[in-house]
Amino acid sequence: MTTWNEFLTDAPRVAGVFNRRHRATGHLCLLGTLRADGSPRISPIEPRVFEGLLVLAGMPKTRKFADLARDPRFCLHTATADPMVGDGDAKLFGTVTDLKDKDLHTRFLQHLFEESGFDARGEEFDHFFVADRLTGGSTVELVEGRLEITVWTPGKGERVEVKN
Repeated sequence: MTTWNEFLTDAPRVAGVFNRRHRATGHLCLLGTLRADGSPRISPIEPRVFEGLLVLAGMPKTRKFADLARDPRFCLHTATADPMVGDGDAKLFGTVTDLKDKDLHTRFLQHLFEESGFDARGEEFDHFFVADRLTGGSTVELVEGRLEITVWTPGKGERVEVKN
């Protein structure tokens, strides 16, 4: 399993598409989790990269966080509205850890306020999930009229498939 910083080094192509699409959508992604009965749940989320961590934090008492507290596996997909994926899209897979570090939470909320103007300073998190164990990722991009699919597996690097 791979941390965020290791991912940036080990999967530069997947990381580049993820970061580009993440910025382009104002941080909006879709989070896939598993419900208690094992069925999938898709939820919007605005993950942030903060202090070398991919943070999946948000509104308290949401079902997606109850899902992650019970089963830490996730899929994170960059939001796209283009069926031709002209700007590409990316998916990350892994598990989360719920960090209970109150000082980290305080710094994160200050950063969030400075970056976005959203003021939740002084609030407490029910959960503060970080995607610190990435187990895979992939991208789809349209490059010079060809569909390029990049698949990343930790320890094996990236593999690019070109579809004409």
